Amino acid sequence: MKNYIRLYAVCITIGLILAACNNDTNHNHNHEGEHNHEHEHEEGHNHEHHQEGESATHEHKDEQSHDQGAEPEHQEHGEGHEEEVHFSEKQFHILDMITDTLTMRNVSSYVDASGRLEVPPQNEATVTAIIGANVSSIEVIEGDKVSKGQVLAYISHPDLINLQTAYINSWSQLQYLELEYQRQKKLYEEKVGSGKEFQKTKANYQSMVGAVNGYKAQLKLMGLNVDKIKKGEIYELVPVSSPLQGHIRLVEVKTGQYVQPQTEMFEIVNIDHIHADFMVFEKDMHRVKEGQKVKFSVESMKRKELEATIYSVGKSFEENPKAIHIHADIDNKEGLLIPGMYVRGRISVEDNQSYALPEAGLVREGDKRFIFTAKKEMDDGVTEWAFKPVEVIAGINDNGWIEVKLLNPLPTGTIVAWNNAYYLLAEMKKGEAEHSH
Repeated sequence: MKNYIRLYAVCITIGLILAACNNDTNHNHNHEGEHNHEHEHEEGHNHEHHQEGESATHEHKDEQSHDQGAEPEHQEHGEGHEEEVHFSEKQFHILDMITDTLTMRNVSSYVDASGRLEVPPQNEATVTAIIGANVSSIEVIEGDKVSKGQVLAYISHPDLINLQTAYINSWSQLQYLELEYQRQKKLYEEKVGSGKEFQKTKANYQSMVGAVNGYKAQLKLMGLNVDKIKKGEIYELVPVSSPLQGHIRLVEVKTGQYVQPQTEMFEIVNIDHIHADFMVFEKDMHRVKEGQKVKFSVESMKRKELEATIYSVGKSFEENPKAIHIHADIDNKEGLLIPGMYVRGRISVEDNQSYALPEAGLVREGDKRFIFTAKKEMDDGVTEWAFKPVEVIAGINDNGWIEVKLLNPLPTGTIVAWNNAYYLLAEMKKGEAEHSH
């Protein structure tokens, strides 16, 4: 009986639970319907606001695009490099764009050469003493400008004094021997004197003439006044003089030093006739001739270009390296040019009339070279510039100007960009990347 009562209670409990669950499910279903209805209403409301926001956003973006104008506009006209780059007038001036027609220019081909500055042999001198002596004083320093005959130093030595006294004695004896020679000659001609005595007097006289002339020549080489020496004036100090006009390159002695006749005391160079001595390799020698121009620079003035004219082409080869010497007169001798300075230059061997642009007017992409045509346009009263790439062949480089060979002729009067070609290509490539997304 108890078991029956328990079973009945369990059944009633299960029935109450099922009824409660059914009511709860219906309530939730009704609530979800109401919620979905409200959500659809809100979505419709939000959709209207979203459309208004998008309209406002588009208007705001259009205003920003119109106001900024800082980035170049890109317009495609086909594939590849048919794209144009557009600049506003303001951007054109900010970039300092230079535009002009593609004009003909004298473009030269060159042979590279290097060498040193030199002077002719007759414009250099090494000064020595005529006779062994001691250096009493030095009158110049390295770098001094000197004139021909200017005293560079004074030397002194007993031998110099002995040379002067020997000249005086020889000259005095010569006066006696000359009189005796004239007397014996007269006696001999009158058949009074003996022939033997006359011949002896004549020999002594001629020997003394030679001795006097020898002393005189040595004294003159030392720059001494022989007329004063004949009168008894003895020079204790003997000058060492410059044999040419120029500059002191080296002073190789010291005060008090004993110098031999072969001792080098000074080096002097005259740079008035300084020239460029270039070496040209064997493969280029047939292209070089007299009269051609050479543009070159020296290490001390790398940014200054000098010009010279070839006046001599060597006729023999140097073995190491295999090259010939080219001598050229310098046309514009500016700055301090010193013999021995290293020079590097280019010999203009051929001139051609050709289209040319500054280096900044061309740009390389891969194995191709491009220039940009430029066109000024008006759009709704606003000035803008359109730049379009044109493939060309780049020729020789003539001191910063590149020879331009057109694959197809440009219309007469076409304007091209003379600079910023690299920037124009970069902007064009950036535009292509933006269009590809």
